[in-house]
Amino acid sequence: MGLERRISETGQGTDMVFSRARASSGLPCAQADLDHVEHIVTASGTSFARGMRVLPTARRQAMFAIYAFCREVDDIADGDAGVADPSQALQEWHERIDRLYKGETRDALDRVLVATIFRFDLRAADFHAIIDGMAMDCGEPIVAPDEKTLDLYCDRVASAVGRLSVRAFGDSSPAADLVSKHLGRALQLTNILRDIAEDAERSRLYLPSELLERFNVPNDPKEALYAHGLDGVAHILARRAHDHFRDARRAMKDCNRTAMRPARMMAASYEPVLNALEKRGWKNPEEAPKISKGCRAVRALAAYVK
Repeated sequence: MGLERRISETGQGTDMVFSRARASSGLPCAQADLDHVEHIVTASGTSFARGMRVLPTARRQAMFAIYAFCREVDDIADGDAGVADPSQALQEWHERIDRLYKGETRDALDRVLVATIFRFDLRAADFHAIIDGMAMDCGEPIVAPDEKTLDLYCDRVASAVGRLSVRAFGDSSPAADLVSKHLGRALQLTNILRDIAEDAERSRLYLPSELLERFNVPNDPKEALYAHGLDGVAHILARRAHDHFRDARRAMKDCNRTAMRPARMMAASYEPVLNALEKRGWKNPEEAPKISKGCRAVRALAAYVK
């Protein structure tokens, strides 16, 4: 049982002070290694780095390491890493993760990941799940998976990331894993609904085959864009995403309130995207939804102070 979980279960004041001191002091890594990992994050152009500024130093550095790992395996899966055999490269990441849990490191990212793994009791199974999720995007594009496969994909590429993240945030309880399960699926379904047209350009279609058949939508990604029943399929998935947002908020009530702050902010930022997509509909999925940045900012701020 990790330090953070003992704190959440015992509530002892001295342990809490010790935990905060450790989380604030930074990971025991060379500054050059930490800078290298942060550069991977900032070079990606994501707003992730700004969002993680709310965390104490060690937790923020841990999240940068988790993000850098995800960035590297995602680039392999998307063909942006310049490797000849993406499947083999991902298999090598499986082997690399196994080495990290033995304390074996070969570069800066390895060293920061090892420090993160052992400081926050991260589970190897979650790293392996993420790699397996990226492998699903290698080779033949995903087209109209069945419901079970889609849920597995969402678990691997989104909820597994959440299971690592909540530990870095400071909560390793079963309730925190439940938050990861539901919030990860809510975010991934929102991404899928937002990116239907973009995915079609890459010959991908993540909508489940059962719903496509029910609404008479063809399995061909580009033909599906203009099918009359696409709107019905997408609205059902949107309702499922809302259900997952709701279940994530419910599970958060049984978690460490401070630890869940980044998760609350992420949900508050993403739900307006889902709402805007529903308002626009999917009769013309290439049209950009109208999302108020001010609304998203206010919701995220409200989640921070809540």
